[in-house]
Amino acid sequence: MGFLWSLIIGGIIGWIAGLIVGKDVPFGIIGNIIAGFVGAWLGSLIFGDWGPVVGDFAIIPALIGAIILVFILSLIFRGMRRA
Repeated sequence: MGFLWSLIIGGIIGWIAGLIVGKDVPFGIIGNIIAGFVGAWLGSLIFGDWGPVVGDFAIIPALIGAIILVFILSLIFRGMRRA
């Protein structure tokens, strides 16, 4: 049950990051989950583990990391579409 909870929280974090940046995460729900997990990892590396923890995610650093990730991915995909 803990793994399922982590998938749900990771998806929500990725979805919120996409809303904040204003770009859709590629690959839909799976992309949101991946963005949430990678964003949580990136955020914990940069900012540490602080703030409220839900589903093994420190929410604030995970959200900031996911926002950074979605922004970078949107720049990469936009550059690939132009080429």
